[in-house]
Amino acid sequence: MASIASKTPRFVPRREGPEKLTGRALYVDDIHVEGMWHGLTIRSTEAHARIVSIEFDPAVDWDAFAVVTARDIPGANHVHLIVDDQPCLADGVVRHREEPVVLLAHSDQEALLAARDAVRIEYDPLPAHFDPEAALSATDPIYGSDNVFKEIRIGKGDGAAALARADRVIEGVYRTPHQEQLYIENQGMLAEWTAPDRLTVRGSMQCPYYVVKALAPIFGLPESHVRVVQTVTGGGFGGKEEYPNLIAAHAALLSRESGHPVKLIYDRMEDLAATTKRHPSVVRHRTGVDAEGRLVAMEIDVLMDGGAYCTLSPVVLSRGAIHCAGPYRCDHIDVRARVVATNTPPNGAFRGFGAPQTIFALEVHMDRVAEALGLDPVEFRRRNAVGPGDTLATGQNVGDHVSAREALERAVTETGFESRRREFSAANEAPRGPRPWLRRGIGLSLFHHGSGFTGSGEVMLASEAGLEVLPDGRVQVLSSQTEMGQGTRTILAQIVADALGFPADWVETTDPDTAVSPNSGPTVASRTAMVVGGILSRAAARLRSETEAAAGPCPSPEDLCAALAKRATAGRVVVRERYVQPPHVRWDDDTYRGDAYAAYGWSCQVAEVEVDLRTWETRVVAFTAVQDVGRVIHPVLAGGQVEGGVLQGIGYALYEEVVMEGGAMANRTLTNYIIPTTMDTPPIRVFFLEPEDPAVGPRGLGELPMDGPAPAIVNAIRHATGADLREIPVLPERLRAALGSGRRT
Repeated sequence: MASIASKTPRFVPRREGPEKLTGRALYVDDIHVEGMWHGLTIRSTEAHARIVSIEFDPAVDWDAFAVVTARDIPGANHVHLIVDDQPCLADGVVRHREEPVVLLAHSDQEALLAARDAVRIEYDPLPAHFDPEAALSATDPIYGSDNVFKEIRIGKGDGAAALARADRVIEGVYRTPHQEQLYIENQGMLAEWTAPDRLTVRGSMQCPYYVVKALAPIFGLPESHVRVVQTVTGGGFGGKEEYPNLIAAHAALLSRESGHPVKLIYDRMEDLAATTKRHPSVVRHRTGVDAEGRLVAMEIDVLMDGGAYCTLSPVVLSRGAIHCAGPYRCDHIDVRARVVATNTPPNGAFRGFGAPQTIFALEVHMDRVAEALGLDPVEFRRRNAVGPGDTLATGQNVGDHVSAREALERAVTETGFESRRREFSAANEAPRGPRPWLRRGIGLSLFHHGSGFTGSGEVMLASEAGLEVLPDGRVQVLSSQTEMGQGTRTILAQIVADALGFPADWVETTDPDTAVSPNSGPTVASRTAMVVGGILSRAAARLRSETEAAAGPCPSPEDLCAALAKRATAGRVVVRERYVQPPHVRWDDDTYRGDAYAAYGWSCQVAEVEVDLRTWETRVVAFTAVQDVGRVIHPVLAGGQVEGGVLQGIGYALYEEVVMEGGAMANRTLTNYIIPTTMDTPPIRVFFLEPEDPAVGPRGLGELPMDGPAPAIVNAIRHATGADLREIPVLPERLRAALGSGRRT
């Protein structure tokens, strides 16, 4: 992996850009198949209830429709994932509002929409739990004996004893909300039975093989009889990781019942109301420090709300728990993390995957600890940030390639953090000028993010990817990695081209089709460049080596291309490689000890804010993001990833509030679920700390930028106003309440 993208040009055109710019790109809703019908979902109106009856208005000619309920499922009525607890269609009981109960399909969309109101479901309500803290003590759990989907303990040293001897102990409770991924293209799938036992599904997704593995048991098919094709995908952010499994199953059930291809596309209101969101969290910190301001002990309790079914909650919790102690030296750490069931729609994957929740809590808490000690937030982090040879919460030695301190110092230097902090403090103490009601503040966050699946996850995936030689000597990438706007197709072509010594445009990439694409694992967990790129780099090196062994040295790209073309004339040439775990990685899934990730990205972010004390509104006026993600393959795409992640983080911090009423999202439209627009976007400066060591390849970038904005912004608001905020989003009414209640520092 050492040579990835080190020789070929880094500023190459984006692969799918021309098709998207010219409108030639076909999203799933652009695709029409002869004889196609349209589908829709009828959902529960109760948060927890028994289904008493399902009635169909006799005034409707139901023979003209395809109608599917749980009893029409030919195989297992569950959506396979970590725990098979989520039904494909509710059978007897519903556990959340918007749970699918009945499916309908018809050739005419207007007739289909009219028929929705002709289906009446009678319920017998049951007690419902919407608060994760209350769910822990519920006497009538909806999952197991205690509503706990997963509990994780991480221990290092002796936390209780160390807290007892600390000079100071600072405590705090921090809360984060749901957050909607809000990809620009709604969820959608198109299913078609090409034979009685052969199913093809096309649609908008991140993980084609997840869909294969979910559909096979529902229909009692071998996985080889299920073909899944990714269509052009307009954003995912985790929201199209596991949820497409359910839509694909529904479209396929309707296609089976109707005998027609069926397209099932959600409108925006349904997408907002029914699909997964970021897990809300409650995180408690008790932190012991010595007289010199060094961390002695950290006791952390993490509670997340999983919603009604397990989905990906255990692994979201895992990443959140592993990151909750941050990039800090501390010999005594005690973490207890739980994710519980409530009667709300299931929560799932979202960019950052549990880390934004716990990093928010930690970094806001670190500013409070620093203030309690009378230390500047930068100096406190200087004294405690990990360096070469230090260990993290799981006991993982960070080795030599750790840049928490470097990221901190670069961010402080680039922003003039310490001088601006003094300047703003003085101006806030004696406001003057034409707008004396404004307060300015500056805050930062320091954090890390693991690349790839946690622990032994990559070994269990056993990902495979490869290359096929085309007749003209160019090569085709074979992988199931999906392009959803982040640049996957472009950077994989660059990686392969670099290993072969080719121009990047001699490497072809396409959207995955499980009929031909090997399972290189899901496009999640900041793993594409590091893990799959590494596999492809090895495949390319092997292809070149084998070709030169047969044809002799190929000193130029043209020579190699000709030699490859000659090989292709004699028969199909395909080279595949599998993931190989780095030899230094050791992990224990039972004890959560060892190397949680093969590598980390490191970052420091700085936010400047302006707070209006007349309206209680906060505006981010400048933002700086410094990160080390190893070798940057495509600087333009990488910079765009950072800018996009920062903007989502600004929304998380200040604007985005999912209003839950009776277990359902009440503000399910884009008129009242507020996200930042270009008018709310500050200048964002992006800096990469690329290592001089050529052996350091790329590390994950996609999630890292999402982790730090919220605490940096809240710390800046604290600096501007003194408000002791421990919950996001910082809506004007929340800031007013904090200041009005005297919660100042």
